[in-house]
Amino acid sequence: MAKGMVRLLIGTRKGGFIAESDVRRRKWEVRGPVQPGTEVFHMVADPRHPGHIYSLANSWFFGPLLYRSSDGGRKWSELSTPLMPRSSKRPSPLGPEPPKRPIANLWHLEPGPAGEPRSMFLGVDPGSLFRTDDLAKSWTPVSALNEHPTREKWNPGAGGMCTHTILLDPSRPHRMYVGISAAGTFRTDDSGEHWTPMNHGVAVSFLPEKHPEVGQCVHDVTLDPAHPETLYRQDHDGIYVSHDSAESWKRIGRSLPYDFGFVVAAPAASPGNAFFVPLDPKYRITREPGLQVWKWADGARKWSPTMRSQLWPGTYGTHREGLTTDALDPFGLYLGTTTGELFFSNDAARSWSLMPYHFPAIHSVAVQNPEP
Repeated sequence: MAKGMVRLLIGTRKGGFIAESDVRRRKWEVRGPVQPGTEVFHMVADPRHPGHIYSLANSWFFGPLLYRSSDGGRKWSELSTPLMPRSSKRPSPLGPEPPKRPIANLWHLEPGPAGEPRSMFLGVDPGSLFRTDDLAKSWTPVSALNEHPTREKWNPGAGGMCTHTILLDPSRPHRMYVGISAAGTFRTDDSGEHWTPMNHGVAVSFLPEKHPEVGQCVHDVTLDPAHPETLYRQDHDGIYVSHDSAESWKRIGRSLPYDFGFVVAAPAASPGNAFFVPLDPKYRITREPGLQVWKWADGARKWSPTMRSQLWPGTYGTHREGLTTDALDPFGLYLGTTTGELFFSNDAARSWSLMPYHFPAIHSVAVQNPEP
């Protein structure tokens, strides 16, 4: 990637796209699709290996596919995907036994820490996490999570039982969080050897027990890069914040027009602020007067709309990874919709623009930040 370039990695219902701009982030060049015809749930760049981009492509015919580009998305190579453990170690006279839990979709890929340049974590449906230490030549199940004692209480959400959020704590090298729908948020403090449910205070309207240990339909989770003990969470049943590394959660979204949604982002250049896009929970779309991105100022405990001077009328939907932010100052925000629009702000959400390109339904948006 050229020095000073910002790159957006956009996963859609009909392949992946790449949009590039300089640091002013005013004009964008779009190329793609890559893996056309597949549902690209997630595209991500590996900051430890300049030029490396991964694409998680799911095909109704070929199944889940993982690709890597080493040249910024121009050429792609298919990589291995995990195989779930067999249901028995004893060979069957009828031939190989089917996987214990066949993988339906690949959901999220997270590069490992800088000190482990060949490690990555992969979240899949049904509700499982895998690790590689050889850049996807082979995969190992994170069994302590995949076979968690509470697993029998997990249930699929509307998008399946998906491991869609993987967060590495920048202040604690052995701490990691995952979000699984509909199981909740889990944390490990020993690099995945043990996992603890982290859902205290999060309500569940659709279960007989309204505050269970697990069973929450978490939609997205992020942490404040400057204060990683602070996490923000968008659930099926509300918007929450935690100030104690997810030990407890407090609901903060009740004063908004809607408390339901899928996305959350917390810019590194704006500590203490998080952004959400509330939706009508019945139809999962924005309502009149139109699209709105809301800012939560955690210190002031105050909400404010960011689309103040312009209005985007109509109905829009979002998917779990449809909102992201870059690492620049002023920071940029990028919102992809299920109707194919990509909205962006290059001035810390003071104003918004619409990218003049209509995508297929957008599943995810990720940023490859400029090289230093």
